[in-house]
Amino acid sequence: MITGVPVQYFLILATLMFFAGVYGFLTRRNLITMLMATELILNSVNINFMAFNRYLYPQKMEGMFFSLFVIAVAASEAAVAIAIIINIYRRFATINVEDVNQMKF
Repeated sequence: MITGVPVQYFLILATLMFFAGVYGFLTRRNLITMLMATELILNSVNINFMAFNRYLYPQKMEGMFFSLFVIAVAASEAAVAIAIIINIYRRFATINVEDVNQMKF
């Protein structure tokens, strides 16, 4: 149980994770690190869902269900993104964003 931990600690952790993910997404040029930064942002949202659910509605499970939905979307997003990254690597032999400047079908 998380009854002894104040909700501010969870919000601070989620904020730090969110801004670390935004910083990683904006500054990195490798597609894999950009994908990991996106996952970090989604996990910070999950922490917020859990914390607010526990703080506002301790007997209900809405935040938990939203978190499960976010985890499912993140897993499918990661699978599709990794497939795209593999195809980009096969085509261009690099996964740097600046080096991939052509889009052909």
